[in-house]
Amino acid sequence: MSKLDLLITQLDLNEHIEQFKSFFSRDSSLFIEGDQELHFRFIKALDKVEFKAPPKVADFTNIKGHLKKRGVLRFEQIFEIIKIVRYFRYFKKRELDGIIGEWMSKFVVDAKFTEVEKYFTADGRFEENLDETLFGLSKRIQEHKNNMSGSLKRMMSSPKLSSYLVDTQVHLINNEECLLVRGGFNHVLKGALLGRSTAGFFYVSPDSILKAKEQIRFIQQEREAIFYTYAKEFSTKLGELQAFISFIDKEFTKFDNYQARVLFARSKNLQLIKSKKDSKIVLHNFIHPALHKPKPVIVDFSKNILMVTGVNAGGKTMLLKSILAASFMAKYIIPMGINENKSHIGSFKNILAIIDDPQNVKNDISTFAGRMQEFSRIFEFKSALVGIDEIELGTDSDEAAALFKVILDDLIKRGQKVVVTTHHKRLAALMADRDDVELMAALYDEELRVPTYEFMQGIIGKSYAFETASRYGISNTLVKEAKSVYGDNSEKLNLLIERGSQLERELKQKHKKVDDKLESIRLKELDLKQLKESIFLELNEQKSTLKNNYAVAINEAKIAAKAGDTKAIHRAMDKANKKLPQEDKAKEIREINFRVGQEVKYHSKKGVIISMRDKKDATIEIEGMRVRVKTQHLKPTKIIKQKPTTNIKLNVEKKAGLKCDLHGLRADEATEVLDKFLSDALISGWDEVIVYHGIGTGKLSYAVKNFLIAHPRVKKFDDAPQHLGGFGAKIITL
Repeated sequence: MSKLDLLITQLDLNEHIEQFKSFFSRDSSLFIEGDQELHFRFIKALDKVEFKAPPKVADFTNIKGHLKKRGVLRFEQIFEIIKIVRYFRYFKKRELDGIIGEWMSKFVVDAKFTEVEKYFTADGRFEENLDETLFGLSKRIQEHKNNMSGSLKRMMSSPKLSSYLVDTQVHLINNEECLLVRGGFNHVLKGALLGRSTAGFFYVSPDSILKAKEQIRFIQQEREAIFYTYAKEFSTKLGELQAFISFIDKEFTKFDNYQARVLFARSKNLQLIKSKKDSKIVLHNFIHPALHKPKPVIVDFSKNILMVTGVNAGGKTMLLKSILAASFMAKYIIPMGINENKSHIGSFKNILAIIDDPQNVKNDISTFAGRMQEFSRIFEFKSALVGIDEIELGTDSDEAAALFKVILDDLIKRGQKVVVTTHHKRLAALMADRDDVELMAALYDEELRVPTYEFMQGIIGKSYAFETASRYGISNTLVKEAKSVYGDNSEKLNLLIERGSQLERELKQKHKKVDDKLESIRLKELDLKQLKESIFLELNEQKSTLKNNYAVAINEAKIAAKAGDTKAIHRAMDKANKKLPQEDKAKEIREINFRVGQEVKYHSKKGVIISMRDKKDATIEIEGMRVRVKTQHLKPTKIIKQKPTTNIKLNVEKKAGLKCDLHGLRADEATEVLDKFLSDALISGWDEVIVYHGIGTGKLSYAVKNFLIAHPRVKKFDDAPQHLGGFGAKIITL
């Protein structure tokens, strides 16, 4: 068994991998050679395409070897090449976009190959109708077969032979048609004796049948000679296309790896996930394929060591196998059940498992000695993910705790990431003081007295050995006696170890938070110091620039004053003034706090604030109408009361002409825009407007409808006529 097959067996992935391999068109390794990132891009792109599975195809090693040596290929071998070309042609004709389409455009079939391909039907049979000689020979064979059938029927209906016939069936003995007859047949039937039945009757093939079959054999030999001629001709043409055949062979191997992953994932509703370029492992809702009713695994394994403790038969080993299995499948891009969006799986050059008991009578080795052998091999690797089940197996617990602590420390120095399951509270306590160790405990339901198969991070778990023994059939009397032998002091000591480790980790976490805050303050201090220095330098530069500018300006003014010419003085002063720094008249932005009762201006209309929801929203009254607006659109003003005047009003019916387009907006954005639009329409005196919301999913239409129903100034609204938008628009009467 290879190392890869052994790992698959240890992780209980045999059935899953066998099912996955059944989706390949031909035997292939699990690993795809080349750029894994590029392979994953092609797989994800292919996953978006609906396509039929490729046919089963043989390996091309022998085919390419024959062509290289200028040998003659069999029709079956030629058809293997044709199958791949026809499948790629099927994909190319679909004219797909993206990288799949670009890939398929590279397949250009030579005319020589088309000349060979036309002689083969869809199921690989030779198209004999394209050759007159073959067609004629086939007809002659069929005629001989018809004659044989007619001859046998006539013999069976012959009165002379009927008394010797045992039955009226045509028997096939040694691939020869014959009759079953009684003794004495030689007076009425000439032929060859092929054998005897268990009842003592004779199987006889008539001479006429033998002669007809001999004729068929001669014709078949002629056909085979013609077929061989074609095979030589085809092989010669294909020999000239060896580069093309090697190309499609290589590309089909890649495509086969891609399609197998895509179709397997679809068939099982699995996800495709690739390992990242780090060592972090976060699994969210991972389901091990060997479990039938699993509890999804959620685990954050970002640190170097994950130490799993807790109840017996509580799922510790399966958690270890799940972590290793997920990493293995991500490495080889094998579909798995997982939440791909919330999960993160690092990349590891080697994945190693120490799970089984190595004790073996043939090897004459103990459990602990076997474990030490396995550990010694681990030290040979770097950048490995290692899973160790029941690390304390086979030796004294206190000695093992010290030994394995040192071993784990050394493995971490070598860049390895380790998952450990253990019942050693001593070992867990020794490792708990490291920042790169994550503790995880299998939980136990003490009320129901059963494991929950759930885990909690950050604590050391209890093994519940007595409860497990009771659950699996050990009498309560024996369990009670064992508890008394174990004693309260041992139980208290274990609790103290667990509590001490927990407190130590909590204290370390608090220290780390304080250190992080202090570091953050130090960095901010450093940033402020650098900012102060940069501002000081900038200020000095500006001072120096000002001094230079003023010195130049003063010199220009002095030169002009010495000239004595008034116009020359003015020109020199203007020139000097231009060289002075210009005043930056930045627009002052000030925040205005509005209040109820304040007179304001909204666009070209004036009104009074009558209520405010907050600093951003206000309701104002303009010419008897109340409108809700954003305060950013208001300006403080003073309303000058005009003297009464006589106005003549001309009522002209206004048609829909003011439009509002809400396409592309979310519901909350659309209602805000619509609210402002209706307010402006009311102020402008419009009594009928049109709003376009579109049809789409119906969410925006629903939001607009509810808003219009609740608006106090909307009299009615209806769907627009077909030429104005139909169901995708509303005519609103104000």
